[in-house]
Amino acid sequence: MGNMKILVSNDDGYSAPGIEALAAVLAPHAEITVVAPEVNHSGASNSLTLNRPLTVRRSSSGFYVVNGTPSDCVHIALTGLLDFKPDLVVSGINNGANMGDDTIYSGTVAAAMEGHLFGIPAIAFSLVERGWPHLEDMAQCCLELVQRFVADPLPANVLLNVNLPGLARHQISGFQTTRLGKRHASQPVIPALNPQNETVYWIGAAGGAQDESPGTDFHAVANAMVSVTPLRLDLTHEHQLDHVSRWLSA
Repeated sequence: MGNMKILVSNDDGYSAPGIEALAAVLAPHAEITVVAPEVNHSGASNSLTLNRPLTVRRSSSGFYVVNGTPSDCVHIALTGLLDFKPDLVVSGINNGANMGDDTIYSGTVAAAMEGHLFGIPAIAFSLVERGWPHLEDMAQCCLELVQRFVADPLPANVLLNVNLPGLARHQISGFQTTRLGKRHASQPVIPALNPQNETVYWIGAAGGAQDESPGTDFHAVANAMVSVTPLRLDLTHEHQLDHVSRWLSA
C-alpha cells in the first residue's frame, strides 16, 4: 500500500478532528495529499463555485486549504493543482451521519463523488454520533476498509458511502453491505428576528429514520456494524422511460 496515492478531503473544514484523524491513520501506509475547505461546508452537496476565483494556501499541517466547497477542493486537485492522478479519493471523517436521504445534501459524499466522476474510486466516511466519540478507533476502521480495497480492489469504479458507529473498535460487530434507508421529512423551519427586525429562518433538523429495516444503513449502525453502501450516479429512471415516451406521443 506504500506506493498508493490517496487524495483526502472533507466538508467540515481542514482543521476538523475528523480529517486530521483520517490523514494521520492513512499517512504511514500511503502517499496522502489533503485538499480541504477553509471553513465548514456541511450540506453543500455537489456545488461548484463558478462566480469567483478560488484561492489555495498551505496550512502549517501541510494541508492544501481552498476557500470553496468540498467539490471545489477535489475538482481543483484533479484538474491542475496536483501533477498526478490519485489511486483513491477519501472524504471525511464527517462529524455526523450521512445515511439515507442525507447523501443528497452531504458535502462529505459530494467530495468523494467528485473523485468518482473523474473515474477514481472513492469512499466517504461519516461518524454517526456528533462530537467525535472514539474517533481514533473509527479512523482505524477506515484504514481497514482502505487496506481491504488495496488488497482486493473492486472490479469497477466504485463510490462507497461508509457510516461508522461511535464505538470502541472492540465493540464493532463487523462491516455490513447496506442499502440507503429513508428519513422522515425534516423538522419545520425555525423563525427568528434579526437585528433589523426582519424575520429569518433556520432550516430545521433532519427527521428521524422512516425506513430502518434490516439491510439499511440505519439498521446496521444501530446494531454496532459499520455500514458500507455502494452508490451510483445515473439518475435516469429506467422504468419510466416507456411511460414518458407514450405520454409525449399521445
